[in-house]
Amino acid sequence: MRRVFWVCLYTIILAFPSSSLPTIHTSTVQFLSGKDTVKAFLCVPEGKGPFLAIIVIHEWWGLNDWVKENAKRLASQGYLSLAVDLYRGKATTSPDQAHELMRGLPEDRAVRDLQSAVQYLKTRLDVSAKNIGSIGWCMGGGYSLSAAISIPDLAACVICYGRLVTDTSSITKIPCPILGIFGIEDQGIPPESVREFEAACQKAKKVIEVKIYDKSGHAFMNPNNKKGYRKLSADDAWTTIDSFFARTLKK
Repeated sequence: MRRVFWVCLYTIILAFPSSSLPTIHTSTVQFLSGKDTVKAFLCVPEGKGPFLAIIVIHEWWGLNDWVKENAKRLASQGYLSLAVDLYRGKATTSPDQAHELMRGLPEDRAVRDLQSAVQYLKTRLDVSAKNIGSIGWCMGGGYSLSAAISIPDLAACVICYGRLVTDTSSITKIPCPILGIFGIEDQGIPPESVREFEAACQKAKKVIEVKIYDKSGHAFMNPNNKKGYRKLSADDAWTTIDSFFARTLKK
């Protein structure tokens, strides 16, 4: 028992090596999505709240440590963050397996899970129900946009190099400001597609901000992407994201 205590204490010290860092409480929670039980990684800032909240949506790799670190980062800035496990416990580092996991994910189920995640947050007394946003990367970026299209009272949406739409029927449903983060060298989501999406949003009178980073391709924000990670672009993208959420959620 004593050994377990010291292991836990050591883990906490590693997670927060400096006393100047804010305390973050993490846990795994679950909620219903239809008849399914969905798990998520919850990060709660120190204090009583109610907190502004952000749904965090993983890449095609699954709910891995990098996504959890991003959720912790957002919580360190005062947001209650909820990283939803769309793969039901599965994760991988293999591109081939990630491709199969993404292909095997029913889109309607994923959207339902995100809708249910927002409903779960609204049941919490420590969440400001009118101030919930979303952020995702790669596959999760596309689902962040899907969340905005399908959740009428979402307050903010960040898309990091995710799949886009341009049809008017979908874009007119977006209820909130949008921030798009992209790389100019992204072969899957080229700048032309980004500008087309931006123009369609502007035509529909949606509030949208887009940044396309030079010398950056797909997944440039993820340091695990050894060849494609661009630290300067990633740092600036986070600064832009922080400013966006401060303007949209903290208003």
